[in-house]
Amino acid sequence: MFVDLARIYARSGDGGNGCKSFRREKYVPRGGPDGGDGGDGGDVVFVVDPRLNTLLDCRYRQHVRADRGAHGMGKKRTGKRGRDAELRVPSGTVVRDAQTGDLLADLTADGQRAVLLKGGRGGRGNARFATPTNRAPERADPGGKGQERTLELELKLIADVGLVGHPNAGKSTLLSRISAANPKVADYPFTTRHPNLGIVRLEDFDSFVVADIPGLIDGAHRGKGLGFQFLRHIERTRVLLFLIDVSSPSPEGDLQALQKELACFNPDLLKKPTLIAASKIDLLPPQARQAPHLGGRADLAISSATGEGLRDLVGRLGERVKQSRNAEREPVAT
Repeated sequence: MFVDLARIYARSGDGGNGCKSFRREKYVPRGGPDGGDGGDGGDVVFVVDPRLNTLLDCRYRQHVRADRGAHGMGKKRTGKRGRDAELRVPSGTVVRDAQTGDLLADLTADGQRAVLLKGGRGGRGNARFATPTNRAPERADPGGKGQERTLELELKLIADVGLVGHPNAGKSTLLSRISAANPKVADYPFTTRHPNLGIVRLEDFDSFVVADIPGLIDGAHRGKGLGFQFLRHIERTRVLLFLIDVSSPSPEGDLQALQKELACFNPDLLKKPTLIAASKIDLLPPQARQAPHLGGRADLAISSATGEGLRDLVGRLGERVKQSRNAEREPVAT
């Protein structure tokens, strides 16, 4: 099961109380205060696990609590620190405060750790308050309270290429032909109910990741159909590949509708490098396959069923991905 949204309640541990104690030993007059400090409470920590690709674990673990710190003890012994509560999430997870909507963490790197809720500080024992004028202090501080929050987790897949198209445009079939992925393929709309990833190998031993995401329909930016599930994942892709079904009554109108939906959701999406591919050209007469009816806006024509144009498509996508990666590595001029 692919889960890309979760809501959890998290609480860090309280700090342990400081100890009020006095040293009492035979032959040791006026032993003085020896109460130790309490231990700090445990933190709530999010860790990126490269083995995960869904928030399913968070769906079934809706309460996360760190341990409280142990209380201080006599003989100036400090209480044990509370154990942290670690929550493992996949790369691409965004964490927000459920009440305010504030962004708390954007976890993208494997192994990345983020402390979102700090544990309470341990209280001071009475040994801390001894002075030349107050040799027998009665004061010992209580431990600090931990933090608590309701968190919203959202997974945005990280891929090099995102496939954009209407339902049944041939996205899943294309992914199965250019990679080893095996997404569900059928002749009815919304066959793809959750994103699929495939790794495409290039001839120079390089590779890039392609994301097949549920089809887009008019009104997707308002949540119609599977709109939000589609659009949130495409935000992190480097390159967009528009797949336009040439057997549609209006292929050029389909392209304009897709671009409009992206612009309504996030105008920055249209600033990404793009390729436009006329799909399913095997359904056209042979003389019309070289010039699909897209007003001359198509970059290339392909057929996932016959394999026509796929080699050229992979090569051009690889070039766009490399250019995008190199641009990200270039230092920004100041």
